[in-house]
Amino acid sequence: MLLKDFLEQMKNKKEITANSKTHKYMTKLANEAMKLTNKLNNKYNNPKKVQKIFFKLIGKPLDKTFCLFPPFYTDCGKNITVGNNVFINSSCHFQDQGKITIGNNVLIGHNVVIATLNHNQNPSHRASILPSPVEIKDNVWIGSNATILPGVIIDEGAIIAAGAVVTKNVKKNTIVGGNPAKIIKEIKENE
Repeated sequence: MLLKDFLEQMKNKKEITANSKTHKYMTKLANEAMKLTNKLNNKYNNPKKVQKIFFKLIGKPLDKTFCLFPPFYTDCGKNITVGNNVFINSSCHFQDQGKITIGNNVLIGHNVVIATLNHNQNPSHRASILPSPVEIKDNVWIGSNATILPGVIIDEGAIIAAGAVVTKNVKKNTIVGGNPAKIIKEIKENE
């Protein structure tokens, strides 16, 4: 299997059967990601070196405004797209097989988890995987320890409160918090 075939299959959102060719390819990508995140996380790297390792991890160059504070964890890496002027704080966990898209001017706090996979609810098929993308649009701020679940779209200007568990789409210019996350406040653009 080639990476482009894998990414196309993830885009289809179809169930990935346990022990299938695609599932085995996911394991191969996970091992590659572990090697690169080990380089990223287990010694000091200056900001340019952090960018270089992260760019290699995701398989594409990013704008020089990108900033990441390690450690950073992913079990794929190849299905992450990042806009300009993005900051990812330390100890974030991205499960990106289903695709994570991050817009411009996004701030992601410490220890944020972004998941794009679920397992089949049927116990006899539990090891099968269901991919669903996460999209984070421009000017979003995600607070520390938030969890973003598969299939969620966070619209422009939204704020995710620290510790929130986001289970459904978040509207533009709103603040959400809690478990499951609910609207706390609407943001007035002139405030």
